Amino acid sequence: MKVNGETRTGMITGPPARTENQRGTFLSASGQSLLEVALLLPMLIALLLGAIELGRYAYISILVGNAARAGAAFGAQNLALSVDQAGIQTAADNDFQNNGQNVSNLAVNSSTSCGCDSNGTITGANCTTTPNPAAGTCTSGHWVVMVSVTASGTFNSLFNYPGIPSSLAVSSTATLRVPQI
Repeated sequence: MKVNGETRTGMITGPPARTENQRGTFLSASGQSLLEVALLLPMLIALLLGAIELGRYAYISILVGNAARAGAAFGAQNLALSVDQAGIQTAADNDFQNNGQNVSNLAVNSSTSCGCDSNGTITGANCTTTPNPAAGTCTSGHWVVMVSVTASGTFNSLFNYPGIPSSLAVSSTATLRVPQI
């Protein structure tokens, strides 16, 4: 075969062989990728841990809210149970404990109140300590008794983060009407 007036024999076809400069570029590109991964990995791990902690906080908040609702549901069964502090505490503790939590991390307070319901607006009366619908008059509606349960718990983070406390208080209140039969 003649190329530019010269006869050549045994030509090899295919990609040209790499030169030293091309090999060095190839090695530096893979090293750059490794360096980028090494620099970004701590930030990605921090984001992942932050998302896990946020999910744990939301989970504890939901459990505390459910415990308050369970205590209020127990107290809202009738007038006698609305003032049963021990029963309300037990109902809230059982709900919290059944979800795998330690009941020593939960504090429960309950109270009853009554008022005059006039088209959805409840005005108070002097019966906040004992459900007593006969305390006063209710000319514009009917008497209602409510039980309010406040549950408070503590969220403890897995790690200490700078500027963020390692434990946070979580509180939720549930209020339900007590039927008067």
